[in-house]
Amino acid sequence: MAIKHAALHALIEPVVAAMGFELWGIDHLSQGKHSRLVIYIERDSGISVEDCADVSRQISAVLDVEDPIAGEYRLEVSSPGMARPLYTLDQYARFQGHHIALKLRVPFDGRRKFQGLLAGVEGDEVLLQFEGEEYCFPIESIDQAHIVPQFD
Repeated sequence: MAIKHAALHALIEPVVAAMGFELWGIDHLSQGKHSRLVIYIERDSGISVEDCADVSRQISAVLDVEDPIAGEYRLEVSSPGMARPLYTLDQYARFQGHHIALKLRVPFDGRRKFQGLLAGVEGDEVLLQFEGEEYCFPIESIDQAHIVPQFD
């Protein structure tokens, strides 16, 4: 699966960058014989519905030619939003001090889901503070993570 994700990233990232956006992340979700390909784009000035439609048309053209996904799938292009998913160490570092929820690939201390304060990044590990303790999770052990918006 990692090879497929890397191939998708290699196809999509240059298209997104050429259009003036940052490729925030890619989720390929299998749903029976159908699947969903979700592309998250980012830009400092924000993302509009028109931006998503423009990027979707460009990516769709590339995917039609390259055909990297077998079977039918639905393409979605979106802003990562307030509860944005986190994919890279750089993204975790950028959101240090925010609350996050993460799910591990395998249980740690009998649990897979954790929520707490993102304390930072150290090497290839994400530092998370919860329940009065600080834990280090290697990024490769994290299945998924996202920002938990705080409204004060």
